[in-house]
Amino acid sequence: MGKYVMAIDQGTTGTRIMIVNKQGEIVSKAYSEFPQIYPKPGWVEHDPEVIWNTTLQVMTQALEASSVRPSDIAGIGITNQRETTVLWEKETLKPIHNAIVWQCRRSAPICDALKQEGYGQLFHDKTGLLLDAYFSGTKVKWLLDEFPGLRERARAGEIAFGTIDTWLIAKLTQGKIHVTDYTNASRTLLFNIHDKVWDQEVLDLLDIPSEILPSVVDSAQVVGHTHPSLLGCAVPIAGIAGDQQAALFGQGCFYEGQAKNTYGTGCFLLLNVGNKRIEPRSGLILTLACDETGKPCYALEGSIFIAGAVVQWLRDGLGLIKDASQTAQIAQSVGDSHGVYLVPAFAGLGAPHWDMYARGAILGITRSTTSEHIVRAALEGIAYQVKDLVGAFEESTNSTFTELKVDGGASMNDFLMQFQADILGCPIERSQYIESTGMGAAFLAGIATGFWTPGGMIGELSGSDRTFTPAISPQIRDKLYQGWLEAVGRVRSNGSVI
Repeated sequence: MGKYVMAIDQGTTGTRIMIVNKQGEIVSKAYSEFPQIYPKPGWVEHDPEVIWNTTLQVMTQALEASSVRPSDIAGIGITNQRETTVLWEKETLKPIHNAIVWQCRRSAPICDALKQEGYGQLFHDKTGLLLDAYFSGTKVKWLLDEFPGLRERARAGEIAFGTIDTWLIAKLTQGKIHVTDYTNASRTLLFNIHDKVWDQEVLDLLDIPSEILPSVVDSAQVVGHTHPSLLGCAVPIAGIAGDQQAALFGQGCFYEGQAKNTYGTGCFLLLNVGNKRIEPRSGLILTLACDETGKPCYALEGSIFIAGAVVQWLRDGLGLIKDASQTAQIAQSVGDSHGVYLVPAFAGLGAPHWDMYARGAILGITRSTTSEHIVRAALEGIAYQVKDLVGAFEESTNSTFTELKVDGGASMNDFLMQFQADILGCPIERSQYIESTGMGAAFLAGIATGFWTPGGMIGELSGSDRTFTPAISPQIRDKLYQGWLEAVGRVRSNGSVI
């Protein structure tokens, strides 16, 4: 038995490695960003080889920054940006094309055509998802359509498809293992979440050969070992979960009725609903998460495409800030947003709107508007989107949120968390692990290898850092939110307000 577990947290803008001891303490970590590629408006790509090289680099850095030897690692857990799609040659591990990122809208016309042909309900009933370019299936179809002869090569068994977890495992094992877990499979638009199999009818509609698909396993399970040449010894790969399901697990929300919200590049609210096949309403989706043992269960989910990424845009796109940590102080330097609303629909709107063609806007600008007001409005826009989601969850479950657990990089922003509590009207409990995503991967690997026992012990390792309580009146809350709804109505492609 090793003394530590390692988590690979491969996100949209960078890769983080964490080495965790038996007490749940992070003894070493390393992080590196990698480039975003924007070939056309609304298109987003990553270079899969850059993702792999970055991952291997930060794995080495995390080990070198500590006294931990690779042989001390009991198991590796992998969590990843979901839906991002890679096709590669099985024999050479050479990518066919850049990875098409979950934010990319290039396959929206494919979704539109399928909807017009009346297939929207079929996809929803089988996969729990909506026909949207967000998910992997239409990205795969786009790639197979784009490259002459690629579909035939796929049918011949020469091509592999995977989300980023599958790609990293292929590289870590030098092509020996082609696998994903239930949580990632459930995000592809190709997986029947009720029968828990790749759905042949859906594959036929998209003309995707089944030969390219990975095997599907539990989230806590030893699936293979790293090639000895990479780290100096073979280390078990023992945990896999999509980033948001990993964060749900990392927050200890593996029982029915527990919910968390992660503030990352996007924003993702998940509610564990156990074995209940709830019929989602208001643009929510039903997906697979994992129970205390890492086996699949159901979760209700709402996704916001742009959350922390709007802060990155303030820095890189507008030059209004030099560092994300400045935004809280800047927002607090003005009493309010001066009537300004920033709707960050840079890649369309997710739940509950699901408008692929909405685009971002800053509304309510006057001659007296300053950069400080815009920065504050950007943070408030994140919180308003979460309120949209919470309202949809309450409608679907016929219940009211009494608290919300939060994690992710942007949850460190005290102004944002206080405004979130204010606009929701319920307490916000911030995790002691801001990177609950990586901790979830570590916990899953620990369970699979016997490093930790399921259930209670993981719950004990999770804990809160701070609780934010509402501090504004319901009247002010309602007035602010009404202004947000009007702003969203202005950017939606059909011009409607929810």
